[in-house]
Amino acid sequence: MSAALLDTAGEAEFGRVQEQLGLSASVLSKHVTVLMDAGYVEQRKAVRDARQRVWLRLTPAGRDAYRGHLAALRAIVGPPDPAA
Repeated sequence: MSAALLDTAGEAEFGRVQEQLGLSASVLSKHVTVLMDAGYVEQRKAVRDARQRVWLRLTPAGRDAYRGHLAALRAIVGPPDPAA
């Protein structure tokens, strides 16, 4: 799932995440369930345009895990080379 989208947007509608990732609803739903079970993502359901919508957001633990992962990747890659 796009933690980058949720970290930036704060909250995103399930359909928007699905569209951005190019996943079927069932595949994304399975990923969301795993992340919810791990405590990284939470969902909010609301009725909009007479249809039930699902909104996703990172939990504080999910945001910390995502940002920690980014920091680890940056440490591996190192600082940008100004000459490049």
